[in-house]
Amino acid sequence: MLKRWKALSRNREIVDDLYAGIVETSRRPVLFTEGGLPDTVMGRFESLCISVFLFLARCGDDAALKPLAQDLVDRFILDVEDSIRELGIGDVSVPKRMRKLAGMFYERVAAYDAPLGTGDQAALATALRRFALAGAGTTEQAAHLARDMNERHQAYGRLSNAAILAGRLDGAGVTL
Repeated sequence: MLKRWKALSRNREIVDDLYAGIVETSRRPVLFTEGGLPDTVMGRFESLCISVFLFLARCGDDAALKPLAQDLVDRFILDVEDSIRELGIGDVSVPKRMRKLAGMFYERVAAYDAPLGTGDQAALATALRRFALAGAGTTEQAAHLARDMNERHQAYGRLSNAAILAGRLDGAGVTL
């Protein structure tokens, strides 16, 4: 029983370490200054969605990473829910808001997945302008975000499974 508890505790530490790195990456000022993401609650949500998506894209269909990827999604959802509560949203409204935000996340995953996978910068920039920039960003800002996403996607691709399973994103070459 103690051995199982220690394993669960270590898994939680790994997920927390990975999530902390993902959050830190999503808060890079360049995403807001050059990428055009608004420095608002929703802008930070968009940046976090992009960063979580990129990590999940790295995990892909890799059986060794699938449970970890699901734990990371659960951690992301919990963080978003906690943030909603901190903003003063009442308990009755939280489930409705969470369904909406989860739907937004998966809508973005669907929009970003194919262009990122094929390396289609123009299509990715178009999707980013529509979703992350809410139609308000410039073509240059969307292109900057698309380049940044591609660079991070490639950097995550260089991470070994062993590093990820140890809770480390360092060495991915992602500039924080």
